[in-house]
Amino acid sequence: MIVDCAIYRDGRRTEGPDDFSDALDLCRLQDDAFVWIGLYEPTEKEFDRVTEEFGLHPLAVEDALKAHQRPKLEVYDDSLFMVLKPVGYEPKSDIVSSGEVMVFIGDSFVVTVRHGEEAPLGAVRRRLEHEPEMLRHGPTAVLYTIADAVVDHYVDVADELGTDLEELEADVFSPAGGSSRHTASRIYAFKRQILEFRRSTGPLAQPLTRLAGTGLFGARVPFVHEKAQPFFRDVSDHLTRVNEAVEGLDRLVSDILAAHLAQMSVRQNDDVRKISAWAAMAAIPTMIAGIYGMNFEHMPELRWTWSYPLLIAGMAAVEVLLYRLFKSRGWL
Repeated sequence: MIVDCAIYRDGRRTEGPDDFSDALDLCRLQDDAFVWIGLYEPTEKEFDRVTEEFGLHPLAVEDALKAHQRPKLEVYDDSLFMVLKPVGYEPKSDIVSSGEVMVFIGDSFVVTVRHGEEAPLGAVRRRLEHEPEMLRHGPTAVLYTIADAVVDHYVDVADELGTDLEELEADVFSPAGGSSRHTASRIYAFKRQILEFRRSTGPLAQPLTRLAGTGLFGARVPFVHEKAQPFFRDVSDHLTRVNEAVEGLDRLVSDILAAHLAQMSVRQNDDVRKISAWAAMAAIPTMIAGIYGMNFEHMPELRWTWSYPLLIAGMAAVEVLLYRLFKSRGWL
């Protein structure tokens, strides 16, 4: 259940009691110390002790255990609860996958709960342990660094999606790709992946706005260091650019799909015109042959010596005239 548990004093990792409840009591006796516990997909029974020792709110605990939450920020009496959704992207399969990170911060403690594989908490902890100046700011530094890591990865995923969309666009409008029966399904599948990405990035804008102090009346969020607002504003700016990029990708995919459907309609019309032109050309000799194939005795042309070559020449002349007419109008 517990992936890592450590006490940080004056920006550095230190040895502490094995029991995290004793560690919390020890940290609260000092102004520059806090305990950080990391958990991975805990069960309700496993999380009960953490809830009791840190005084976590039952509603936040329920969200942390069940997962499948939208990014959000909740303020409770004894803690701050934030949900983030890190994402990963597999370019070969064009699949966007998402995980969840729940962060509790309060008086001298940080509790992180991770669901899924797309969560950079191990890298975040190592990064902070190599930056003691940042880590001296306590739980706020942990919350900022997690949010910064998640949003920075959003930027990378948005760039990868943009590159793959350019390749898809070129393939769609190529002669071979545009006529494929699977092209529309590929475009729609790509649009679904962008929607999955958007579900992670879009709702996070409001929580970061609150943390940056640019929300309603610019009120400071409890348990967050007052000097951290510029850092959260920087993360919020990055997220804004990501959301703008995602919105642009979504519009572009819709435009590509509409253009592809219009392209298919034009090609179908071309096919219908070609079929109609060849059918018209075949109708003339068929009609003439049908007339002279009737079993009538009194048909003056039947006994005329030049009737056969003249009829053949006449049909050939009509076919040439029709072919040139249809060719000039672009039907053939």
